[in-house]
Amino acid sequence: MTKPAAPSHETPRATNLFRVAIVGAATLKGKEVAEVLSDRNFPSLDIKLLDDDESLGQLESIRDEVSFIQSVRAEQFAHVDFTFFASDPECTRQTWKTAQNAGSAIVDLSFVLETEPGAVVRSPWIERQLGHALALELQPGPSVVAHPAAVALALLVLRAQKAAAIQRVIATVFEPASEHGQKGMDELHEQTVNLLSFQQLPKNVFDTQVAFNLVARYGNQSATTLAEVEQRILRHYKIIAGAAAPPPSLLTVQAPIFHGHAFSIYMETESPADVAAIAAALAGEHVSVTSAAQDSPSNVSAAGQGDILVSVMPDATRANGMWLWAAADNLRIAASTAVECAETMAATRPRGVIQ
Repeated sequence: MTKPAAPSHETPRATNLFRVAIVGAATLKGKEVAEVLSDRNFPSLDIKLLDDDESLGQLESIRDEVSFIQSVRAEQFAHVDFTFFASDPECTRQTWKTAQNAGSAIVDLSFVLETEPGAVVRSPWIERQLGHALALELQPGPSVVAHPAAVALALLVLRAQKAAAIQRVIATVFEPASEHGQKGMDELHEQTVNLLSFQQLPKNVFDTQVAFNLVARYGNQSATTLAEVEQRILRHYKIIAGAAAPPPSLLTVQAPIFHGHAFSIYMETESPADVAAIAAALAGEHVSVTSAAQDSPSNVSAAGQGDILVSVMPDATRANGMWLWAAADNLRIAASTAVECAETMAATRPRGVIQ
C-alpha cells in the first residue's frame, strides 16, 4: 500500500516566486504596473495593492483575480520583495524607507528618489541598446524609472546613429494630461465640458486653460512647471544615454490630449540624409516604423502599445535634415520600465529561503 504523501511545508519563497506591493495602486501608473506585471508573467506569489484612504476597499483586477486596495501601513511591507511606488511624491517620501528597511527592493515611478544616495535612474531598453552589462548588487539602491519621454528620445537617437552620424537633434515633446495623473485627466475633461457649455474653467492642476489649447507654460499656481518637466526629461536622457547620443534642444508643450506622448523631432546628419536607411535603423524592438502609405503615428494609435510609433520624412530645405514624427504610450513605457527594472533586480533577491 502506498504511503500517503506528507503535507508540504514548502515556504512561498522556496517556490522562487516573489511578493510584490504597489503603492499608489489606484493611480494611472499603478494600474498600468499591475497590468504589465500580468502581461509579462512576473514571477509573483502575491501582489498587494496599497493606496491612500480615498481608495481603500476599491476593487482592482490582478491576473483574473479581484483584489482590494488596502491602506499603506508599515506591516504591509513585511516579507515584500519588490515595492513599486506609483504614488504621489509625498506618499513616496513618507513610505519608501519603511519598505526598504523591511527588506524590499524599491522601484520608483514618482521620480522623488532620484537624488537619494545610491538611487539610479534606469531604462533597461536603453541599457540593452547600449549593450551595458547588468551590475549585480546584493543591496541595490532604489531604481528610479527614467521619464518615458527621455526613454523614447534616447532610443530613437541611438538607433538613428547606427545609420548616420547625428550632428543635431531638436525635439518638441507634446505632454499629455495623464502625466499629471487622474487629477490632470479630470481637469482637462472638465475644462472641455465647461468651455462647450460656457462655464468657468477649473484650474487647480494647470492653473491655465489646456482644453482646446497649446501652452508652453502653466499658470503660476500650478504644482509643477513645464520647465521642471523639460529639465527632468533632459536630465534623465543624459543619464541613460550618456555620451553615446547628442542631447536634444528641447521644448515641452502641454497639449489638449488625455493620454500618450507625441514628438516632433528634427535630426541633422553630417552628410545628406538617407531616409530609408534611417528608417531601417530605427525599426526593431520597441520601435515600429510606419510608411507613408500607412496611418501616421498618433497618441491614439499608440495607446496600449509597448512600441514607439514613428514615421521619417526628409526635410524640404536641407539635404542633411530629416523629421521624425513619433507617438508613444507614456504610462505603458513607464510601467514596462519599472517591471523590467524589477526583473533585472530579481537576480539579487534570495531564493529558496524565507526572508
